Amino acid sequence: MLKTLRSKILFYFLLVSLTGILVVSFSMQWGFEASFNHYINQNRSERIDQLINALRLEYKEHGTFTGERVSQLLHEQAMTDSLYYKLYTMNDILLMDSTTIRGVREGIGFDSNPYKEDNWLTATETIKADGKPVAKLKVYYPKGFIDSEYIFLQKIKKYLVSAVVVTVLLALFFSMLFSKRLTAGLKSLAGAVEELASHKRGVRVPLDHLSLEMKLLGIAFNDLAMSLEKEERLRKEFTGDLAHELRTPLATLRSQIEAFQDGIWEPTPERLKQSHNELMRLVRLVNELEKLLAAENPQIRLDKMNLEAGEMLRAMQELLIPAFSQKEVALKVLLPEKSIWFQGDRDKVVQILTNIINNALKYTPEDGEVTISTVDDGTLAGFRVEDKGMGISSEDLPLIFERFYRGDKSRARKTGGVGIGLSIVKALIEAQKGKITVESELGKGSTFTILFPKAEI
Repeated sequence: MLKTLRSKILFYFLLVSLTGILVVSFSMQWGFEASFNHYINQNRSERIDQLINALRLEYKEHGTFTGERVSQLLHEQAMTDSLYYKLYTMNDILLMDSTTIRGVREGIGFDSNPYKEDNWLTATETIKADGKPVAKLKVYYPKGFIDSEYIFLQKIKKYLVSAVVVTVLLALFFSMLFSKRLTAGLKSLAGAVEELASHKRGVRVPLDHLSLEMKLLGIAFNDLAMSLEKEERLRKEFTGDLAHELRTPLATLRSQIEAFQDGIWEPTPERLKQSHNELMRLVRLVNELEKLLAAENPQIRLDKMNLEAGEMLRAMQELLIPAFSQKEVALKVLLPEKSIWFQGDRDKVVQILTNIINNALKYTPEDGEVTISTVDDGTLAGFRVEDKGMGISSEDLPLIFERFYRGDKSRARKTGGVGIGLSIVKALIEAQKGKITVESELGKGSTFTILFPKAEI
């Protein structure tokens, strides 16, 4: 019982609704009955005061209480309000008695509340004239409500009960409707999760008609599905690229060794050197893979320290000048006007900068220029490497940090590398809580920005 979310929502929604309905209905019934009872008592008091004033006026004008005005009031109140009176002198002599009308009403069936001592209440009022008591008025009235009042009260209760029943039915209907609407998004999401678990990568949660919270959850799921779909595609590409990278040198080595074995080729030093080059190509590939795995290891050991960006640029300039001079590419280093300190592992930072700057050199033609400068970006600081090379297309730009990804396969073959360098760079930067961004335009060059957390000096 109450195992599903919909049944729980339905139950608690109904519980709250019914509790509210019952509290309101009982409050209304109790409040109305109390107010109606107060109204009846107040009206009775006003009628009694009306008769007392009439008796006082009658006595002042005629010296007696038996006038027509008083008799009419006694009869009227007896017939309409079930108010009966006995009027006595101060010597307890009975002057007037309207209780006889009660018997007449009972006889003709107008009064369904027959006289019993327990069913009636009495009160005694003193009639005064000029400040002196001249008579005593004894009032008889029923305990509770008279027929018309009772009928009116029962009608109100009936209407109230009808309203409660209708409200309960509406609460049940809307509870079922709302619980269904609230769980519809979860059902849709659960179905999508099951499909995703069944390796259906193209599944998406429809976002129409979802609440804001469920829509955010649906967007998050769709982003996850797209990410998994992308990762699956990249995994397949990675497998294909790795197989290709291994196949080429292995095929070359195999053909050369078979040629040696069959006596087609003599194992001359030059041919052995070619075989050795292919072997070293395999070794370099394995080494690059090991570097990538080490960089992506969450337990990677970092020797963090405070580093000064200008000093790092001067060191990199001395290291890279020979390579730039050999290719006849200008290296422009813009040193900062003031010291910029950041936190990082010196060896890893040098590895990152070396990789990025060598890439810039690799894809910059002769007589081109590569500019290296520092960046101070609030809580982050680092370097910017800008080249005027061939650039990267907008289609390739989001994928350049993926393993083995190379936009131009033939160009990459000529320039060397296996497409892992930027993956290692990104992993090393993220391990140091930094970030790397790239801006590029095909045919105009690329700009890499490498940032690290600033040091507190």
